[in-house]
Amino acid sequence: MTDAAGPLVGIRVLDLSRVLAGPVATQLLGDLGADVVKVERPGSGDDTRAWGPPYLKDAAGQETGESAYFLSCNRNKRSLTIDLGRQEGQELVRALAARADVLIENFKVGDMARFGLAYADLAPSLPRLVYCSISGFGQTGPYAAQPGYDFMVQGMGGVMSITGEPEGEPTKVGVAVADVVCGLYAAVAILAALRHRDGSGRGQHIDLGLLDSQVAWLVNQGMNYLVSGRPPRRLGNAHPNIVPYQVFAAADGYVIIAVGNDGQFRKLAACVGMPALAEEADYATNAARVRNREKLVPILEALVRAKGRDHWLAALTEAGVPCGPVNDVGQVFADPQVLSRGMRIAMAHPAAGGDEVDLIGNPLKLSASPVTYRRPPPLLGQHTDEVLGEWLGLGADACTALRAQHVI
Repeated sequence: MTDAAGPLVGIRVLDLSRVLAGPVATQLLGDLGADVVKVERPGSGDDTRAWGPPYLKDAAGQETGESAYFLSCNRNKRSLTIDLGRQEGQELVRALAARADVLIENFKVGDMARFGLAYADLAPSLPRLVYCSISGFGQTGPYAAQPGYDFMVQGMGGVMSITGEPEGEPTKVGVAVADVVCGLYAAVAILAALRHRDGSGRGQHIDLGLLDSQVAWLVNQGMNYLVSGRPPRRLGNAHPNIVPYQVFAAADGYVIIAVGNDGQFRKLAACVGMPALAEEADYATNAARVRNREKLVPILEALVRAKGRDHWLAALTEAGVPCGPVNDVGQVFADPQVLSRGMRIAMAHPAAGGDEVDLIGNPLKLSASPVTYRRPPPLLGQHTDEVLGEWLGLGADACTALRAQHVI
């Protein structure tokens, strides 16, 4: 038996975050059943609403102004607009926070205190509130007051130094992965804090910095440095600790060959017609192959280049050698495995006249409490009156008055 509402049904999240890290976290919580209310600036809203093209098109093929970027991380949320610069707006947020389980924000350090909405301002009267702050560098340290962005943090956090061709320039990852991973850490931290509150009755402050989370996911490359004392270098598509584990050019495209152990290398050597390679001391073990990659890789490159991509994908798969194609994004969303796993979904969207809009699915597959897709990414301020009525009991006249004062 499944719970269609999701495991977080009954949890209210007041989302004051924008752009990507915070919205990634709150979309995940929303997919798991939480009631997520997204507070946006009147008039412009979340910065990413303007980050286009591309923009969603309506039934007539006209651009709607709803950016693909915003659509990527704001499903299962309701939008209301509040001017935090006005005292009345700050009072509304305090009232909403009093009815929330979680508040998440990613303003510059000090901004929430200026609004009277910092954790220290709210916690005395709201001891059960889980309050999550995301910033570039965290709430403490010499960089705390500085703004931080994904691109900057990828550079400062080391990942660009190990991404790109050996003789090329440092290269960022093709998506804002520092933001995304920080958002995932935020969701885990929020769930842990809610679990702690279940037992203790008390909320807490979660302090997340993009740079901290970027350093954390250096994983093996970070440890390679800590163990050896030598900063890792860029290897293009090669792996620092496993050989061969990289992209190879076939006659008509590219194929990834990912040999994870010596048995797989023996299968690879036989598959490319040179079984004796696996018996040579320079290549028989992974440690030897790592030390001798400059000799081994050119041999394999010449052999793979002699035949087409599809040949190698079929032959290597049959031989039990891990391999795969290099798909473009269009091929990804047409892949039968991706489709069968529900990673391309469709939801009716009001900007498209109620027509369905394709979105990226959630990868979590929970057997008893699956994720649900209840609300498409909202229009700016679409639910302002609804939320203020539902959470605060404000009627139409009160909302009209607030709107006349430009508070909402």
